[in-house]
Amino acid sequence: MTISGIVKSSLVDYPGLVCCVLFVPGCNFDCYFCHNRRLLEGGGDKLTGGYIDSFLSEREGFLDAVAISGGEPTLMRDLPEFVRYLKGFGYKVKVDTNGSSPETVEKLIKYGCDYFAVDYKAPAAMYRGICRGCADARNVIDTIKLLARSGAEFEVRTTVIPELDEKALLEIAAELPRVPRYVLNRYKKPEYFLPGDEQRIEAPALSAAEIKSIALKLKKYQPDIVI
Repeated sequence: MTISGIVKSSLVDYPGLVCCVLFVPGCNFDCYFCHNRRLLEGGGDKLTGGYIDSFLSEREGFLDAVAISGGEPTLMRDLPEFVRYLKGFGYKVKVDTNGSSPETVEKLIKYGCDYFAVDYKAPAAMYRGICRGCADARNVIDTIKLLARSGAEFEVRTTVIPELDEKALLEIAAELPRVPRYVLNRYKKPEYFLPGDEQRIEAPALSAAEIKSIALKLKKYQPDIVI
């Protein structure tokens, strides 16, 4: 398992628990607003297995959980075994995913992954234009439906990027099956981005007040919405 970065302690990456976050490199999407572009391109430091083992052993009793993010964790063939390894320390495990591999998510459920966060980034009709790469909204929807059927704990997240207006957000909420937790995140301009994406990056996004107002309308489709 390749680990290219770590946040040693976080109060916001696993609902209700203190966790660390491990980042993996590489992604099969190329979202213009990605905040981890260096990881997307395979960059970042490589943390050794010995370091990870030592860190997790020393944090027992201080951390509740480990979140695996990226990049896209489901691209890692040994992710299921890594989840089992982390649970051997007694930690709960969360995986952040773009939802492109329902087959891998199904394996992770069987290997005891405790929580999933799936990004649903745009209405299906806009997916390829925003996420590029091999982005396909159908795979993401399949992942979300799989999680809903399985009884696994999960949330779905949408970052309210400049291209998402009220109409687009309503489309997203209607396309999704009802989920136990639907999170709207405000857009923040990434530090690194492709030169050709500057116009999209600099475009104005909905304000916090606008998102709050629209969220009331989204409740028709997603009652358990969080801002």
